[in-house]
Amino acid sequence: MQLRPCIDLHGGVVKQIVGSTLSDGHPHAVQTNFVSEKPPAWFVALYRADNLTGGHIIKLGPGNDKAAEEALKAWPGGMQVGGGITADNAGKWLDNGASEVIVTSYVFKDGHIDTERLKKLVAVVGRKRLVLDLSCRKKDDQYYIVTDRWQKFTRTVICPEMLDNLSKCCGEFLIHAADVEGRCSGIEKTLVENLALWTPIPTTYAGGIRDISDLQLLLEVGKGRLDCTVGSALDIFGGKTLTYKEAVRFCRTT
Repeated sequence: MQLRPCIDLHGGVVKQIVGSTLSDGHPHAVQTNFVSEKPPAWFVALYRADNLTGGHIIKLGPGNDKAAEEALKAWPGGMQVGGGITADNAGKWLDNGASEVIVTSYVFKDGHIDTERLKKLVAVVGRKRLVLDLSCRKKDDQYYIVTDRWQKFTRTVICPEMLDNLSKCCGEFLIHAADVEGRCSGIEKTLVENLALWTPIPTTYAGGIRDISDLQLLLEVGKGRLDCTVGSALDIFGGKTLTYKEAVRFCRTT
C-alpha cells in the first residue's frame, strides 16, 4: 500500500478542512482543522525527500492557482493537481509541472457523466495522465459521486460497471469518502470493501484515517489493492494520533 501525500489549498493556504462542511453559499460554515504557517512548497519538499510520488495538490475553490504553481515548481513531475481542471486548462497544469491532472466536476453534467467532455479531456492530456476523482457521499445505502467541492450529489452511483467503463478513460481513481473527510473518525469500511472488489485500475482512498490501526484495517479490508491518503490525523497537519514518519514507515513495510 502506497502512501499518497496531499496538499489541500483553500484561500491560497495549506489547510485541512472537514470535507462535508464546504459550502459556497455559507463560507463561515466551513470547519477547519488546521491552517499551516508553512508554504505549500515546504510540504512538497518533505514528500520529495521521502520520494512519495503520486500525491495530490487539491485547489478547494478560487484563489489557489498561485500557491499550486509554487508547489509544483518545488518538485516538477512529482505531484498531481486537481480543482477546477478542464480540457481548456489541463495542458497548462501539465506544462507547469503536474505529473497528472485530477478531474471531477468538469466531466459531469446534470448529474451524469458527460462523455463528450471526457473524450475531449482524454484527447488533450492522454489517458495515463488523467486521474478521475470519484469522491462520494452515502445516500440510501449507496455511494454517489459528488462534485463542486463535494457539495452536489450526482445521479451516478459507484458500482462495478461504472468503474470499469471509466477505467478505459483514465490511469487512476482518487476517491475521498467525503462524509468522513477531515473527521479522523475511521474509514468508510463498506466503501473500501467495494473498491477492493470492483476497481480495475490503481485507486487511492482518502477519508477518516486516524491512526495506525486504521491503516492496518484499510490494508486488510482493501486486500492490498488500494493506496491511501492521510490528512488531518498527521502531525504535520496538527494531528495528534499519527505522525507523518509513522505513516511513511507503515506503508513502506506493507
